[in-house]
Amino acid sequence: MADFSRLPGPNADLWDWQLLAACRGVDSSLFFHPEGERGAARSARETSAKEVCMRCPVRSECAAHALAVREPYGVWGGLTEDEREELMGRARHRLIPATSAIGPSTPIAPH
Repeated sequence: MADFSRLPGPNADLWDWQLLAACRGVDSSLFFHPEGERGAARSARETSAKEVCMRCPVRSECAAHALAVREPYGVWGGLTEDEREELMGRARHRLIPATSAIGPSTPIAPH
């Protein structure tokens, strides 16, 4: 289940970009996979969704939103769930300092 506590509070200014989205009026099933969808069917649906995203004037805002709130489902701003997870994983690795690799069994020299 999605963690709604990470979503920003109600503020129309934060969502205005959605009014210009190319996906407005498009069936949401194009962007969100049905239960158990895999393989070629999922790939074809995601490709179709990304085609809508590629012509969207607010694609970057959409992708930024999905990354900021860690949107767990669907194609947002031309990025699939897996692609967003990969990007977030890369970002986490860049933010983790090298000293965090020290585990509980690693002796630390006194200062």
